[in-house]
Amino acid sequence: METRRRGRRDLVVDVLLVVFAVVFGLLGYASYATDLHPTDRVPAWVLWLDLACLPPACAALWWRRSHPLAVALVVVLLASFSTSVIGALTVSIIGLAVYRPLPQAALGAFLAVVLGLPWAVLVPGSTGDSVLTAIGILVLMSAYLAWGAAIRSRRRLVERLREDVRRERELREERLAAARVDERRRIAREMHDVVAHRMSLLSVHAGALAYRTERAESGEAAPLRASEVGTAVRVIRDNAHRVLDELSEILTVLRSGDLSGEDEETRQPRLADVTRLVTEAVDAGEKVSYTSDLPEGAEPRQQVRRTAYRVVQEGLTNTRKHAPGAKVAVTVTGSPGRELVIVVSNVLPIGRAASEIPGAGAGLAGLAERVHLDGGRLRHGPSRGRFQLTAVLPWPIDQPAGAAGEHGREVR
Repeated sequence: METRRRGRRDLVVDVLLVVFAVVFGLLGYASYATDLHPTDRVPAWVLWLDLACLPPACAALWWRRSHPLAVALVVVLLASFSTSVIGALTVSIIGLAVYRPLPQAALGAFLAVVLGLPWAVLVPGSTGDSVLTAIGILVLMSAYLAWGAAIRSRRRLVERLREDVRRERELREERLAAARVDERRRIAREMHDVVAHRMSLLSVHAGALAYRTERAESGEAAPLRASEVGTAVRVIRDNAHRVLDELSEILTVLRSGDLSGEDEETRQPRLADVTRLVTEAVDAGEKVSYTSDLPEGAEPRQQVRRTAYRVVQEGLTNTRKHAPGAKVAVTVTGSPGRELVIVVSNVLPIGRAASEIPGAGAGLAGLAERVHLDGGRLRHGPSRGRFQLTAVLPWPIDQPAGAAGEHGREVR
């Protein structure tokens, strides 16, 4: 049953259908009254009664949306002895097929045929005319029924398509929301790596200044020269500026609504940046050796390069935290068709080193997840007097050439 309010379009359609029912009914009545003269077979009062059925039949069409079955039954009963309601009968049967299931509509059409048979038999002058009239009534009711069923099927199809479109939009919004959440989580991991690495460098330089100052105050060492203080302060300042710049880039993405990653290539670190990472650690006073055996002109895909960079960054950060002053060896090997292997190892400290650099302790866990998502493996732990962090990442042979590699480069 249709319960929604009648809109402007529905109002216009209903008015036009009522006008159609009136015009069509008057034309049918005129033909009927002309062919069957009252003095021949039909009394005059029958013709006036026929015409009197037109107004109630057309008025009933106003409720054809909310009560299609009741309207159709009323019009069918009037049509059993009135030719002026033929237009209303057309609209009511089609409407019944549109708004009600096919069995109900077929029952209404069948009732119209059955109730119209007596008129078809008694009114026409000959048997042949009666047969033709009965066949005409049957054909018309079948056509009205098929017409209404086609409209109903089309409307249901349009509704299903609209529902599918609405559901697809909802799913798309859910997928976009999930993608935004995943991207923000990834950026949060990037932020952790950036902050941990840069702040550990700042801590090392600040600790060195504090240590030299304490020794100078106790008379165990010569006072710091102005050039040494200036150099340490400049290194601290430069690293502070770098961490602020990197955090600014990440926060810009977090604040924006677009996480499509159009500038991903220029914003994210690459495998070639490992040299810069090692150089910064050496400038901070760490003892780091770097060996790379990558083929010239080839690099793995972007995500793998970024993960390899983060492995080295996390390894150097952990060394500064848990084994300050220990010698660190960074090795990167691999080629297309083989695996990319990154190893960061350092000598185990004697006893338990008290870490002066605080941390959440989740760096290796996040790194393991990152490596696993790239289809690689991560191992870490003591081995033969050294703590070793090893990441093995895939490097298919069909990877395109990237930036130039660093064949046999070693930084100490």
